[in-house]
Order: sequence, then C-alpha cells, then structure tokens
Amino acid sequence: MSTIRFDQVSLKFPGASRPAVDRCSCEIESGRLVVILGPSGCGKTTLLKMVNRLYEPTSGQILLDGEDIRRIKATALRQRIGYVIQQSGLFPHMTVAQNIAVVPKLLGWPRPQIQSRIDELLTLVELPPLEYRNRYPAQLSGGQQQRIGLARALAGDPKVMLMDEPFGAIDAITRTSLQDEILRLQRQLQKTILFVSHDVEEALRLADYILIMQRGQIVQYDTPFNVLTKPANEFVYNLMGADDMVRQLGLLRVETAMINTPEPALLNGGPTVDRGDSLRHALSVILKTGAPKLTVVDQGAPVGELTLEHIRDSASVAASA
Repeated sequence: MSTIRFDQVSLKFPGASRPAVDRCSCEIESGRLVVILGPSGCGKTTLLKMVNRLYEPTSGQILLDGEDIRRIKATALRQRIGYVIQQSGLFPHMTVAQNIAVVPKLLGWPRPQIQSRIDELLTLVELPPLEYRNRYPAQLSGGQQQRIGLARALAGDPKVMLMDEPFGAIDAITRTSLQDEILRLQRQLQKTILFVSHDVEEALRLADYILIMQRGQIVQYDTPFNVLTKPANEFVYNLMGADDMVRQLGLLRVETAMINTPEPALLNGGPTVDRGDSLRHALSVILKTGAPKLTVVDQGAPVGELTLEHIRDSASVAASA
C-alpha cells in the first residue's frame, strides 16, 4: 500500500494575499502515476513539496497509507519517498555510484547490498554499470544525469516517488526518451508517483490520472481521457486544448480508453494493439483492417478491447463540450 490522501490541505505563505494551496482534497491510489498539471503559480509544486514536508500545511492533513505525515519524523519520511527535481540534483563531487548509494547508506544497508543495488539500478535505467558507476556528473549528458537522478531516487526502494518537472530543462528528443523510460519503469515497478508538469502533452503521455490546479485549488482530478472528453470547466477545456481531439488521440494511450473484458472473450484471433500505443494508432489499425474491435495486449497477454464506436463517441463528446 502507498496511498496518499489530501484532506482540505491549505498553505498560505507569510505576507501572501491568498493561499498558495487552497483546501485541496483528493486521494492518490497506490501504484498510480498522477500528473499535477497547471500554469505557473497555480500551486502544483507547493502541493508536491508538502508530501515530503519540505513545506508544512497551514491547515488540513496529508495521509500516507492512512497515517498523518506530521507524525512521522521528517528525515524518516524523506527516506521513504524518492524525490527527483529538474536539474537532477546530483552531488558533483561524488561518482555515479556514490550518488546512488546515499539513501541506502543512510538506511544502514550492508556494503555488498549497496553495491548490488547500484548495479541493479544502473542496469534498470539502461546505463551499463561498468561504464558509468565511476563517472562524475560533469562527465554525463543532461539526459544521463536525469537517469542517474531517477536511479538515486529509486535506491531505497521507496513506495512513493515525487517528481518536480524532472525533464523541464532537457531537449525535446531526450525528453521523449526519458518519458518512455518512466513508462517502462512504471510498468515494472508500480510505484505511486506524483509528477509535476506544466506540459499538457507530457501529462497526457504519462498519466494514469491528471490533477489540474488553478489558483491553488484542484479543479479536476480524473483520467486523461475523461479530462479531455469531459472537462470540468472552461479553464480545463482551454488548458487541455480539448477541441483538437485528433491531435489528442495521438497523445493518449490505448489503456486510458480500453474496455476491460474477461480474458477468454479476448482470444478471438483479431488484430491487436499494445496498451501503451496511442489511440491514433489504434484508430488507424481499425480503419486499415476493418475490424469492429481490437484486442489490447500487455507483453503479449490480452488485457482488454477497444472499439471504433468508443473512440468515435468520445471524440464527439469532446467536440461538443
């Protein structure tokens, strides 16, 4: 379990005219990747930083697995939560291996276990240990530094990950590669991730759920598909560009719109799409094959189905919203 619950959480900084975070309530289910989305100054980073007590709320509660985080010593809490920031935050005087080892050392792990964990994580983020463990951050590209930052955040095997615009300073090609990396790792590890972004396309690509903030308040918390097809208000509609559904179909994953079906019903021998494919790709497969529905697979195993009617009806809802 790694559920996070915000219960009427507010934070007003001294001298501010209004709260940075204003009466926010929602529950982040265990194993979900939730993107906190909104314009600059909306409170998304402030909300994130309250989870590991870098900021303390003025009022309200934040519960981790049902426990008020204020009852957990801040240092102990932070050792249980992975934290990735925009500039990777690596210690420049430490090697890659030493950077990754920081939290395991604090947790008192034995040296052989730490060394094994370093190699395991470097392999996980696709940086060969023999080649990278003794390099310094200055000897790495921006994308490689972010991968090491991610590995360091995973080192203590935390259940919860906080990611504060981690790819904001990376070029577009590397950014896409790192987004793919996050999706790959999340399928393997199933962490509870809060990911701050101001980029709508990034949110649609990554999120199981999107939490949209405006002036410190949560205005919608829903799946990417529902946020696009059923925006809560005009602000959400304009932010998401919900009138451009064809474009958005290229950004939404099949798994956000598929219908879960009992497995035997899926073994029909028809065309398949991967749950990570885009809805635009799925639409092209339907149009090319003429199939009434597609079987959705995950690593070759059927997990659901997708129909033309579902995509078409959803697009109609978005167009008329």
